[in-house]
Amino acid sequence: MDHFRMIFQYFQSNSESVMNGICGLLTLASIKMYTSIDFSCPCLPQYNMAYGLGIMFVPPIALFLCGLILNRQSLVMLEEWSRPQGRRKKDPAVIRYLCSSIMQRAMVAPAAWIIVTLLDGKCLICAFSGSMDPEKFVDFASASPVQVQQLLAKVPCKDEELMRNNTSRKAVSRYLRCWSQALGWSILLILIIAAFLARWLRPCFNQAALLQARHWSNYIDIEQKIFEETCCEHSRLFAHKCILHFFESMRQEVKLHSFSLSREGEGSEGDQALLRGITDQDQVNKLLKMWYYEKPPLDVSKATQR
Repeated sequence: MDHFRMIFQYFQSNSESVMNGICGLLTLASIKMYTSIDFSCPCLPQYNMAYGLGIMFVPPIALFLCGLILNRQSLVMLEEWSRPQGRRKKDPAVIRYLCSSIMQRAMVAPAAWIIVTLLDGKCLICAFSGSMDPEKFVDFASASPVQVQQLLAKVPCKDEELMRNNTSRKAVSRYLRCWSQALGWSILLILIIAAFLARWLRPCFNQAALLQARHWSNYIDIEQKIFEETCCEHSRLFAHKCILHFFESMRQEVKLHSFSLSREGEGSEGDQALLRGITDQDQVNKLLKMWYYEKPPLDVSKATQR
């Protein structure tokens, strides 16, 4: 269990390489999920579009939420945005930087899913086969409107007896597949161009402001982790003291069971110093409340002078 906890804490760190690794794993998982699912269009006029568009857009929403959950910066940004002003001012540039970084990483896996589905073409064929103009296809032009809707809805189902050797079905399928692949490649090209421009035009903007936002976003994350570690250490010492106090009245019984409390005095002064004088529940609650509502300003000059 300790190994799993260490691995989880490692992946929850603010390292960009780790977050990029998680982003890549989600992307690969999204592609693997799409290739492994059994896509089976219902081939019914009232359900085709809902099923096709659902397969195309519902999993990306789930992947986007997973990207937000796995990114530690999401919690850091929400805490920084929602905390009271206190004695430390909030920098909107830092929040914007965190939000931009979170969104960029969280959108990679959903974008990969949508592009893969478009390049494959099955979802678009299933969703929009019923919307085609039957006048453009010979086999559908002579049928009644009801029959046309049923036939167009069965275009994705090539195993149907009525559609197995239907040349118009193949034409509709090729037409929609071409549009789907063209749309997929266009989206991929737009994303690549946008990433290229963002990469090469970034130095043209205020680089100093970007460095400041990046520095303080990392600081907020590190400060939160150190505060949590300090709270855990204080909680451990506080619990140790409380347990020793609880067993003080049971010293004789504990001795009979070979538990030695002779070490109680050893290191007590050091433990007391580490407790920082916070020795009861009300003081701990007050400290945590003060940390939330009145975070200290980012100025350590007075502490350095001491």
